[in-house]
Amino acid sequence: MDEKKEKKFGAAPERQEYADLAFDIVKHASDNGSRLPGSEGERKFANYMGEKLEEIGIKPIKEEFSVSPRASIGGIPYIGVIGLIVCALIYIASAVPALWIGLAFLTVLTWVWIVSSVFFYKKWFDMFFPQKISQNVYGELVPEDGKYDYTIFLSGHLDTSWNWKHSEHTYKYRNKPILGLIATYLKVGAGAISFFILTAVSFVFMVWVAGMYAGAEYAFRMAEAMNMFQFVLYFIVPVIAILQAFLIMWADKNPDNASRGAMDNATGIALSYVVTKYFKDHPEKMPKNCRIIDLNVGSEEAGLRGSMAFGEEHKGEDLLKNAWNINIDSVADKDYFEVVIQDDWQFCRFDTDLEKMFKDTFNELGIESKSNGCIHNPVGGSDSTPMTKAGIKSVTFAAQNPMLTYYYHTFRDTASRFDVDTVGMGLEVVLSVIDKIEKFQAENGYNGPQKK
Repeated sequence: MDEKKEKKFGAAPERQEYADLAFDIVKHASDNGSRLPGSEGERKFANYMGEKLEEIGIKPIKEEFSVSPRASIGGIPYIGVIGLIVCALIYIASAVPALWIGLAFLTVLTWVWIVSSVFFYKKWFDMFFPQKISQNVYGELVPEDGKYDYTIFLSGHLDTSWNWKHSEHTYKYRNKPILGLIATYLKVGAGAISFFILTAVSFVFMVWVAGMYAGAEYAFRMAEAMNMFQFVLYFIVPVIAILQAFLIMWADKNPDNASRGAMDNATGIALSYVVTKYFKDHPEKMPKNCRIIDLNVGSEEAGLRGSMAFGEEHKGEDLLKNAWNINIDSVADKDYFEVVIQDDWQFCRFDTDLEKMFKDTFNELGIESKSNGCIHNPVGGSDSTPMTKAGIKSVTFAAQNPMLTYYYHTFRDTASRFDVDTVGMGLEVVLSVIDKIEKFQAENGYNGPQKK
């Protein structure tokens, strides 16, 4: 940004107290340790935000749900564990050939779990993992006359991620981020490719062994080559085992060094709250005929389980009718203000009306972004996906470097890394978009999620 625009960055003077309060909440959250999905830390922060709502006269509602934290992205280390088990059993398979059939089945089943749960956030495998209790906490602010015909949700997620060791290890490359990016992807990529090799090898040997048992001619012709291949494999397996260790290291299960979650996502929680408080303090500024709901979502890092649970809990109810959702997720990197318009892995396009409102707001506020103010979420997902699927107009607002960084999902995600002005500008963006929603409602009424 040039000098003129840099001076404008932050909250308007009359709203500086709300920006300061938001940053205080961010610091409180990150100073009190991690908040892993279904953990005591997440529960304490949920209760804390419930108390903040009570302070301004809004009754908090808590809705608990079960979650299997390690069934999705948090379970990536299990892939490496399975890989090591397969590596060890390969040596036994020479004496017990039928074992290849079991190894092929195990590795293929693992891929089914990876694709469905880790990539697409399906809940098919949740029942096979330990369960915990998480929660959503929300409160509603209605107009003084009690009348409204549409709702604006302000949502953020309470929980934090496990510490991604490979990302954190790139802290030494913080001034040369491309080196850190390469180092991280090389480790994880090598681990993933080597697991694919284990799957392919197991499948090939399964076909050969099955043919031998069936007396197939092709199997006997391949016998000499397969025996030689198995001998060579004994020397390759140790290398594959080392690469599997990279996957085991990916997400450390230790809660003591998990992400502090200042950016991701205490900023979203804090901004949702202070915007609600702002309208509570200034009812004359409330959008006409609008209800505001501050929604604190649990277990986003476990595969969007909180927003899924919220949509399932209130399906068909008035709470989700004629509703807009401004999902706020990570507002800390001032050079990367952006609206996230799609979760690619979830095949979910978000609302184009809200997309335009955010882009117009960025232009009006003089915000320049290195990501051009608009991105697709290339991996994982955001809470906008379940909300969109529930029939709500939604996008995700972020100010986060979209590249993998040393502070993303690591214990280095602390409030000391950014400042109140970035959070303050986030406040201005959200308030401006809410003004645009009010105008849109007055002119067009509610038209549901638009994807073109």
